[in-house]
Amino acid sequence: MTPYLIRRLLQAVATLFIVSIVAFWLLHLMPDGVARGLLGPRATPELIAREEHQLGLDRTLVVQYGIWLTKLLHGDLGTSPVYHQSVSALIGERLGQSAYLAALALLITVLLAVPVGVLQATRAGSLTDHTLTTLSFVGYAVPVFFVGPLLRDVFQVRLHWVPIANQIDSFHSALIQPEQLVLPVATLVIGLLAGYSRYVRSAMLDELTQDYVRTAVAKGARGRRVLYRHVLRNAMLPMATLIGLSLPGLVGGALLVEQVFNIQGLGWLTVQAAQRDDFAVVLGTTMLTALATVAGSLLADVSYAALDPRVRLT
Repeated sequence: MTPYLIRRLLQAVATLFIVSIVAFWLLHLMPDGVARGLLGPRATPELIAREEHQLGLDRTLVVQYGIWLTKLLHGDLGTSPVYHQSVSALIGERLGQSAYLAALALLITVLLAVPVGVLQATRAGSLTDHTLTTLSFVGYAVPVFFVGPLLRDVFQVRLHWVPIANQIDSFHSALIQPEQLVLPVATLVIGLLAGYSRYVRSAMLDELTQDYVRTAVAKGARGRRVLYRHVLRNAMLPMATLIGLSLPGLVGGALLVEQVFNIQGLGWLTVQAAQRDDFAVVLGTTMLTALATVAGSLLADVSYAALDPRVRLT
């Protein structure tokens, strides 16, 4: 497994390097330039020239990238020209609530998807299976930016079941206001649950056709015992891969959810930075997201091999 890990780590580093180049290049292709975007209506040729000099934007793009990459390798994500703080500090202030929101959504999704998938697999072709399949397709197709405002309008404005959201601006406020996370978490779970339950259903149906199931039943093993001790256990192994590969979608969904429900997490910070042309923050959050995606994919592969001894990573 060691050669595989080394190879995958090298691939991860190469992926992050390519992402950094593309992100840096795209952000410097702003129509009016970074300095003009930061200055806004105050922009004059003199102020633009001074701002570009202060930010180092008057150098060639290759030199700018080299300076930024050198700082990045030393753990320095730069300084925000809008907030006048280090990007690392800004991300650190908002990472907790975003991670908490994503972790809760992922945990609840897995806890719900497994029984729903098992129910569909054991009743394949029935009215229950068709109904849950239809609901899954609807949940999978409806975008987060539609589900969030819809839930907020129904449960906050019309029914008053959930109090009007206060601003969640720290990890501590997220912990002491769990009621404020009900709708944000539900918004993420609806989209994730559809895909996860379908995956569990497919994996269960594949396992039910295996020879070991027929052998166990022929030897007199009870159906429930075979289902939960053997079939479900083997069907759950690929879930490690699914969880790792779902991180990009979870991060993207959380970005929109934080905007809708007034949560000052990484998604909120990224949107605000993009609107204010804060390229340093956008670069920082982009690289953090890329790192989480690559790490999730690597962890999924390694976890799958560790959980299933039949898998050999070469």
